[in-house]
Amino acid sequence: MNSAPALIPTTRKSVKPGRRALMDHPLAQLTLVRFREFLREPEALFWVFVFPVLLAAGLGIAFRNRPPEVLQIGAVTTELARPLRAEKLLDVREFSPAAGQRALRDGKVALLAVPGTGGSVLYEYDDTNPEGRTARMLVDRALQRAAGRVDPVGSTDRILREPGSRYIDFLIPGLLGMNLMGSAIWGMGFAIVDARRKKLIKRLVATPMPRHYYLLSFALSRLLMLVVEVGVLLGFGALAFKVPVRGSLLDIAVLCVAGSLAFGAIGLLISSRAQTIEAASGLMNVVMMPMWILSGVFFSAQRFPDALQPLIKALPLTALIDALRANLLQGASFVQLAPQLGILGGWMIVCFAVALKIFRWR
Repeated sequence: MNSAPALIPTTRKSVKPGRRALMDHPLAQLTLVRFREFLREPEALFWVFVFPVLLAAGLGIAFRNRPPEVLQIGAVTTELARPLRAEKLLDVREFSPAAGQRALRDGKVALLAVPGTGGSVLYEYDDTNPEGRTARMLVDRALQRAAGRVDPVGSTDRILREPGSRYIDFLIPGLLGMNLMGSAIWGMGFAIVDARRKKLIKRLVATPMPRHYYLLSFALSRLLMLVVEVGVLLGFGALAFKVPVRGSLLDIAVLCVAGSLAFGAIGLLISSRAQTIEAASGLMNVVMMPMWILSGVFFSAQRFPDALQPLIKALPLTALIDALRANLLQGASFVQLAPQLGILGGWMIVCFAVALKIFRWR
């Protein structure tokens, strides 16, 4: 008589019931799906992690601190060229009047010095060109001193090159804000529209899954990705260019979470009704392009007219970048950043509320 087969012990590690229940939770599974979709897209990995670092490296090298630039100018006569060569910041070339005009027109020189009437000097230059204005100042100073002018007030220079005042210090918070906006809006918008186009949302709605879990999974996956996304760019800036981090890491984390949630809400609103990838792409570009230009990513937003400043300050990307710069470079506290956090919170609440109201599941 055959006996019952003995149970064969298995070497598989047992999973704790609490951990297994957590991983089997619908929200956890939906969040894992978001991660798998992201990691299976090499293009997404490049644009989120590699591209911001390459952009920061290229612009940081191109606009690194350098000695004062020597400006090329032209002089029509030797009498004018001789005293100008005493100025170390000028590269003086002699031209005939016609050749000097051509060199100035072609941009080969920033200024052309021509003898005027009664012993005066005529400066020919483009006053909209910063190099032309600087050259005019240097040329006039050199000629006046050569003629015997003595400065009535003595002066000395003290050169300061502190971290925080360089272009790369200005750039890193801008790139971080731009990256948070792009990854949140594009990541949420494209994933939802693609799932709607493939009828995946329709199938999920037919399951017992609570509908808000589906939308929360996008927000949760974004928050978990922030650790790597923010750490890579800030770490690169600190290691490669000594970009200062004067605020606390907790403050930076809260700012990044607030910015990511605000832009995630905008992405959800954009994708709430879009049926095709083309439609979603067009709407995202319409929303993000003005902020790329106006919000001070690569240059200060103060360059725009005063009439536009209230509108620019109300943009979520402007609020995020201003808050990041104040925290990273100046060590500003939460109390000082309350206006920017209020703007981000307002965008998040309004966009999430509207998106949930008009969201199309089918």
